[in-house]
Amino acid sequence: MRQASRPGYRIFYDINGWAFVSVALLLIGTFMVYPIIQSLWMSFHAGQGTMVRFIGLGNVERLTSDPMFLRALTNTFIFLVVQVPIMIVLALVLASCLNMPNLRFRGLLRTAIFLPCVTSLVAYSVLFKSMFSYDGLVNSVLLQLAIIDQPVPWLTDPFWARVVVIAAITWRWTGYNMIFYLAAMQNVDKSIYEAARIDGISATRRFLSITIPVLKPVILFTTVTSTIGTLQMFDEAMNITGGGPADSTLTLSLYIYNLSFKFVPNFGYAATVSYVIVVLVAILAFFQFYVAREKD
Repeated sequence: MRQASRPGYRIFYDINGWAFVSVALLLIGTFMVYPIIQSLWMSFHAGQGTMVRFIGLGNVERLTSDPMFLRALTNTFIFLVVQVPIMIVLALVLASCLNMPNLRFRGLLRTAIFLPCVTSLVAYSVLFKSMFSYDGLVNSVLLQLAIIDQPVPWLTDPFWARVVVIAAITWRWTGYNMIFYLAAMQNVDKSIYEAARIDGISATRRFLSITIPVLKPVILFTTVTSTIGTLQMFDEAMNITGGGPADSTLTLSLYIYNLSFKFVPNFGYAATVSYVIVVLVAILAFFQFYVAREKD
């Protein structure tokens, strides 16, 4: 201890510590910090491919008059507003059901609901595309059950295409969020529920007045992460519908891909659109934390 307090030893330990973290810092700086700064600088440029010129905030002005960007922004918000609440509520209900002590095959059911989130994004997207094709499994089953008279154009109608994308995302990520809720529910003191049950409080009231307030931090966390994931949604729109029909499922991330690799490459404008996602994530996360804050 006496030796460690000397200035020479302190410098030695400081250098030793920085030597241990230097490789990690170098990798983070190279593959995370530098691309962020480079993309920000690139967003002030316009041009095709590597032939670019500095235009300042010209790309930001272009956003307001770009109908395809506005379409992608609208579609992304539709997916966000519809899909995230459905998934959060469904995950809460499933977690509450699977937390029942007298439920049989709980382990099997938990595993079955969690399994979709470990499947490959591309694999499950291709599977959904096959199932919801005009002559796919879903239409065949509905026709056999006489629920519909003719096949539903799931992937060629704008409304149904959005429904399929929302169903696919909900199927994959509900189990992921459910695991967080289930873990939080198992840490709640059971004597609280027992006291409420003795007082004659119904199961629905116990769920709303005890479970939901206790799970508030977890619900906030899953809401923020789900919001970020939906704003960055790419795989489902790309592999199931390709952004169609008529750009009805075009998302911001898919539009960035098209600007960079499908249309005439315009990396500056694509970088500007990517920073729109960053700003939206920051604003929505701040709003969610503000709404869910503890009030004195």
